[in-house]
Amino acid sequence: MGRKSGGLVYSTNPNFKLDEETDLTDESQSTKETLWVHFEKKHRAGKKVTLVSGFKGTMDQMKDLGKLLKQKCGVGGSVKDAEILIQGNLVEKVRDILKAEGYAVKG
Repeated sequence: MGRKSGGLVYSTNPNFKLDEETDLTDESQSTKETLWVHFEKKHRAGKKVTLVSGFKGTMDQMKDLGKLLKQKCGVGGSVKDAEILIQGNLVEKVRDILKAEGYAVKG
């Protein structure tokens, strides 16, 4: 049960063997990145947002991280222009969440 199959359920290839030494998750990426977290209300029609920038993964990975942050903060937000926008001034909470996920945080 403890195997990380990366979502593999079934293979039609009779010679297929899951390489157990290869970790199919991308957890090591988060320890290499430094994300910048800061608060901004200029250029946002007076709305207050917490910005997360410096993410180097794919757009899908960025959207997943944005979704996680929105869920854990209990607010809305979006992913635009290589930045994750979280509604409100939640800099400290976002920093704590990112550190718990293994990212280095500055700003």
